[in-house]
Amino acid sequence: MARASTRPRLVLTAEEKSHLDQLRQSKTAPFRDVQRAQILWRYHAGETVSQIARALKTTRKSVLKWIDKTLQIGAKVGMKDTPHQPREAVITDDAKAWVVNLACCKPKQFGYAAELWTRSALARHVRGNAVEAGYPALAHAAKSTVQRILDAQALRPHKVTYYLERRDPNFLSKMKDVLLVYQEVALQNEAALNGAPQPIVITVSVDEKPGVQAIGNTAPDLPPVAGEYPTVGRDHEYIRYGTWSILAALDLHNGHVTARVEERHRSVEFIALLQDLHAYYPPEATIRLILDNHSAQISKETRAYLATRPNRFKYVLTPTHGSWLNIVETLFGKMTRTFLRQIRVTSREELKARILLGIAEINEMPVVHRWKAFEALEAAAEAV
Repeated sequence: MARASTRPRLVLTAEEKSHLDQLRQSKTAPFRDVQRAQILWRYHAGETVSQIARALKTTRKSVLKWIDKTLQIGAKVGMKDTPHQPREAVITDDAKAWVVNLACCKPKQFGYAAELWTRSALARHVRGNAVEAGYPALAHAAKSTVQRILDAQALRPHKVTYYLERRDPNFLSKMKDVLLVYQEVALQNEAALNGAPQPIVITVSVDEKPGVQAIGNTAPDLPPVAGEYPTVGRDHEYIRYGTWSILAALDLHNGHVTARVEERHRSVEFIALLQDLHAYYPPEATIRLILDNHSAQISKETRAYLATRPNRFKYVLTPTHGSWLNIVETLFGKMTRTFLRQIRVTSREELKARILLGIAEINEMPVVHRWKAFEALEAAAEAV
């Protein structure tokens, strides 16, 4: 038979009972305060220490701590943590700086195979080398300790953020040339809304979308079923038939797209696109092309064709690695969103036909693509 407890009963005033009852049922108070209120309420109701510990899934030691403290100094004060002086930091600023320096180095510099640190690997290296480096306080540093040190410096050595180095020494001046063209086009389009005639110089944005894959299903798609299957069902295996490249020219005045779907992007394919543009636009107009430095566009064969059409075409080249300055990239994004993503075909020829059909649908409802970030023009003008 269990020995009866000699610990006195907890006597509460009406105010204390009301406070504990409200706190023990709170959904917004801190968990520790709610748990302490439940301990005292249950003890006041006559439950034993063991019963309270089992009900609240805690230890007898924790239950006794708050009961004894409340019996000594009352419920309101007894539930609070005892004020204490914070201990002086064991891990010095020098030790933290050492950890930060390690995080800013690559693991391979210390003989590891990994390219980037993980928190576990960095913590393991810190523990293994702390004493030798003169920081014994870090000899038992846990992963969480290392993470707190990194968080204080906003370091994420396990992540990669990509950037693009400017390898073109004339990047800013070329960017300025492209943006000035966009600014001129914006003024021409605004004038056209007020009844101005078509400009003599027609600006077209040209680029290639390579590697569009012709992918086929190994089993038929399953259509959605209302109330049962909300999405299209598709077998995870697929067949590769090959790829196509899309050569596209986007008219920046009316949104019309002139495009070809080719196996490759050589001079012969680019010249074919130029011929399409030549046939589409009025003979008296100058066609200004915004394009990159692809070899097919400045090859001997291409220049020979351009020589047969003097003053018909005018190039404006984007900087090296500056394809984001070419508005036609937004057209390729639209193609991907509207009909290329998730497309399945039975052959390469079907994919080509559907790409041309999608371009025809875009031309039925053309959208004028505009450049709006002209603040970059001011930065370029200051730097040039």
